[in-house]
This record gives sequence, structure tokens and C-alpha cells, in this order.
Amino acid sequence: MLQQERGTNWVMVLLIWAAGLGAAAQYGKIAVTFDRLPQLYPNVGAAIGWAVSSVGVLGIVFGVVAGLFVSAFGYRRTLVCALLLGSLMSVLQALHLPFGLFLLTRMVEGISHLGVVVAAPTLMAILAHGPARGLALTIWSTFFGVTFAILSWAGRPLVDAYGVLALFGVHAAIMAVLAVILHLALRDVPVPARTRYPDLSALPALHLNIYRSPYKTAPAAGWLFYTCCFVAVLTVLPPFIDESIRLHVMGAMPLVSIAVSMTIGALLLRQIPGVAVVQMGFLIGAAAMLWLWAMPGHWLACMALAAGFGLVQGASFAAVPQLNDIAAAQSEANGAMAQAGNLGNAIGTPLFVAVIAFGGYGALMLTVALLLFCGAVVHQSLASQRRRWAADSF
Repeated sequence: MLQQERGTNWVMVLLIWAAGLGAAAQYGKIAVTFDRLPQLYPNVGAAIGWAVSSVGVLGIVFGVVAGLFVSAFGYRRTLVCALLLGSLMSVLQALHLPFGLFLLTRMVEGISHLGVVVAAPTLMAILAHGPARGLALTIWSTFFGVTFAILSWAGRPLVDAYGVLALFGVHAAIMAVLAVILHLALRDVPVPARTRYPDLSALPALHLNIYRSPYKTAPAAGWLFYTCCFVAVLTVLPPFIDESIRLHVMGAMPLVSIAVSMTIGALLLRQIPGVAVVQMGFLIGAAAMLWLWAMPGHWLACMALAAGFGLVQGASFAAVPQLNDIAAAQSEANGAMAQAGNLGNAIGTPLFVAVIAFGGYGALMLTVALLLFCGAVVHQSLASQRRRWAADSF
């Protein structure tokens, strides 16, 4: 049975992480069944692609604003209400709505997704103390990889047996159960007082306030480069790996990323700041891409790339409370990460497909290497800004 360590309630941490799995499944339930969607909507053509990306539309536009509203609405209330909203949208999707209404539910689902990914890591940072905080947020960072693995192992067989709509129904039930459990479990968890709701007319200024701060912006800046590369690389890389090992390599990469994040990443976070671990991960990833450029499809280079991604994952979330002491500032930083993540996911795959069409495999490897290197450079630039800010405050 899980025990508390130094006052950290690990049971609550894992329950909130489970909510993250439900939020990640809002993307994953479509991604892993994408080849089956034309059977549900046979006459929509290329518009079927919006079934995936429509969830992120609101995240691109309102990601930062979400952080401001979450701190005003309350972290506990946001998490529970977001889970309930996500459950309702999955129920509607399981009814096999017309495609236009289906896309509308996916956009509304984006509100649910934002609520979870902004509120959950803030609550986890509150629940975890001392060195345990880095481990807790490293656990949080695995929610996408773990969810996609679960959906591949359990969700895909469910779809094969009962159809895509059955997966939507199961997702709705899981989100509803999590909402009830967390509603009861979070009642006695102390959280910061709610802030005032932001003035809608002041939202542009509020965005500027967040993105002017090198403390709030740093995790999101690195996260943009990470999300631009992670899912997109897993999408476009397989054809360049030998078919005899392709499935094994692609299946192992997310698991290696998670394992490195949970082990080496967690140990490093006990010794050095999260930003330094993120930079290390970016540089390892860039080196791995150059390795793949020199030795196309080499499985060990793919594992090195996954290891670099794993370091970036956990350390990016751990950097939020390290750089921002106040819960409201953490919420704003998590909102910026949500916005950057949705933008990166939207940019990555179309960009890499265009690069392959223009310059082939070599251009793809060099482009990804450059993007990962830029992630490390951006963090270095923002660290210099923070040092200047600190010097000016004295």
C-alpha cells in the first residue's frame, strides 16, 4: 500500500494523475482509432483530420487564459467539473452524432482538456513537498505516453471487438467515475484562496504580463519545441525504420521515454534545477537526430532520442513550481504550457510532412535536430533574462 513520504499524499497524487490519463485519452481515443473513423463518417473526406486537431483549437487560443480562470474558479472545482464535462462529451460522441455536431463536441472537449491539464499539475505541486515534488510532477509528465500505451494495448482490442463508439462510452464512464472520486477525495485538501476573475477586456494585457515574465514563460517556451517534435516524430519516423524492427522500435520509444523520465530524470531533479535537465534532454535529442542522419533508422539512436524526450517531459513540469512560488503564478505558467503544447502539436506533423516532401529524410533529421537545439538555446536565453531581473530587483 502506498504510504505518504514527508507529508506527500501519494494516493491523491496518483488519483490526480489518473485524471490526466483521462484528459490525454481525449486525444488518444481518436488517434489510435483514426483509421476506423472513415467507417463512422464515410463522406467527409480530408475533413476527418479535424477530429484530432479540433480539441486543440481552444487550447491554442485560450491556453493562458485558462490558467487565470482556473485560479479564480478554484483548482478542485475546475478539475471535477472538467472531468464531468469530458464525460458528457464522450457520451454524446458515443451516440454517433452527425459529423458537424461531433466536431462541436470535440471543441467543447478542448475546454475539459484545458481544465484538467492546468488544474491537475498545480494541485500535484501543492500536495507534494520537497524532493517529492519533482517526482510527482515527473509522474504527471508521463500521462500522455502511458495513456497512448493503454489505448494501444486495451483500447484497440476493444474497438476491434465492439467498435469505436464503445471506446467513447468507456471513456465517458471512466471520466465520470474519476470526477466522483476526486470530488470526494479533494474535499479536505487545502488549496490556495481563489483569485478574482480576470476582466475580459484586460485579457490581452494579461497575456502580455505572462509572456513578459521569463519565470512563467520558460517552461512553455521549451514545451513548444518538445511538443512540436514528440508526436510528430513518432508519426513520420516509422517509414524510415527497417520494417523488421519497426513495430518494436516505435512501441519501445514511448516506454523508454517514460522510464527515463521516472528514473534518471527524477534522480537528476533531486540534484539540479529542472531547466538544466530540460536543456540536457534537448541536447541529447539533437545529438540523437544527428546520429539518425548519419545512420538512418538505427534503433539505438531512436532509443537515445526517446531518452532525451523523457528528460524534457518530467523536468518541464517540475520547472513550473521551481520558477514560480505562488500557486496563481504556477497556474498561469501551466496555462502557458497548455497553449504552447497545443500549438506545438498543431505545427509539428504538417511541418515535418512538408520538410520530407521538400528535402527527404536528411532534411527531416536536420530540421528536428535544429528545433531541439533551439529548445535548449531558448531556455538559456530566458535564464539570462531571469538573472538580469534578479539583479535589477536588488
